[in-house]
Amino acid sequence: MAKKLNAQKDPVLGSLPDSVVDELIKNCKTSGDLDGLLKQITKRLLDGMLEGEMTNHLGYGRHDKLYESNNSRNGFSTKVVSTPNGEVELDIPRDRTSEFDPLVIPKHSRRLEGIDKSILALYAKGMSTRDIRDMLQELYCLDISEEFISNVTDSVVDDIRLWQNRPLDELYPIVYVDCLVVKVQENKQVINKSVYLVLGINGEGRKELLGMWISATEGAKFWLGVLTELYNRGLKEIFITCIDGLKGLDDAIRSVYPQAIIQLCVVHQIRNSLKYVPYKEKKEVANDLKSIYTSATAELGLANLDEFAKKWDSKFPAISKSWYNNWDKLSAMFEFSGPIRKVIYTTNAIESLNMTLRKAIKNKRIFPNDTSVFKSLYLAVLGIERKWTMPIRDWQSAFSQLMIKFGKI
Repeated sequence: MAKKLNAQKDPVLGSLPDSVVDELIKNCKTSGDLDGLLKQITKRLLDGMLEGEMTNHLGYGRHDKLYESNNSRNGFSTKVVSTPNGEVELDIPRDRTSEFDPLVIPKHSRRLEGIDKSILALYAKGMSTRDIRDMLQELYCLDISEEFISNVTDSVVDDIRLWQNRPLDELYPIVYVDCLVVKVQENKQVINKSVYLVLGINGEGRKELLGMWISATEGAKFWLGVLTELYNRGLKEIFITCIDGLKGLDDAIRSVYPQAIIQLCVVHQIRNSLKYVPYKEKKEVANDLKSIYTSATAELGLANLDEFAKKWDSKFPAISKSWYNNWDKLSAMFEFSGPIRKVIYTTNAIESLNMTLRKAIKNKRIFPNDTSVFKSLYLAVLGIERKWTMPIRDWQSAFSQLMIKFGKI
């Protein structure tokens, strides 16, 4: 991929008249001469970019007067780096405190990958191609086109395809499902689309995002396709699926994973219930609802729901009606002890993921297409998954109970 360079503005190469460029090319008698010229240009370009990074790091230029600083330039070190034009020996600037770590050629790196990695990292943070172009111009004084930046981000499309189709474990004891809404340009219109995420807890108790799907509409047919895809990728059994009431999802789960227990998110149920309640009575109603979902057994929970209905139906009849209608999915957690209940009574695990993803894409108010959505979210997910190193709390005890409950021991 070629970089778009503005020679007249480039401080490394300077302003080169066409006659000078022609003379340089004229002196290249062999392919070896041309390779040598390209190496010289590459070296001058990279040396200039490194110097620009050092200036940005210290906050003052090479010949500027230094008034107040605990750091300064400290000469150079040499490094041989592999580039598309062959190996080039670079002069790497050093600072007194050894804190300078260039982006274009990171410490310990021997390959010219810094720019691509920097672009992907900035894109994952939610920056637009225009913002990235402006930042690279400021850091490196390098005029890189938005098209080039887009091409760099396109390099992950194949990775996304492989990730989305990778084989899965046969068993994910607990699976969470949720979605987030993005604005996408389609047919010269901006429409809302939902990105559906499926988060699994594997046998070791660690989180793993199983896939992402995007659709303008959703229902039983859509979810049947998603779950069938997971099944065909190797996921043969789910013990518990935690949902927030997405339309058609429970029917689709039962058709593909008939043995799975469906738990409706209690937190979502509470939020929906409190919509009907004025502010001055919210606290009292919330406390009475708490007596339902914190009960020791399903029978006691249902009895507390009856008491709630007697007290509040005259004012808010829709609340108890909703709890009664969803009781089979709300009460599933009562079949398990404390460690499992804490994990499944809410979809907080995947909502936390969604919140982080929303932060990553908040600056991109409108995506040009579905591919752009997937690129942004996939790069953000890579950063999030690096933090998922520990199993969820009390997992061994919870997993043993699940294996016994589902006849696996």
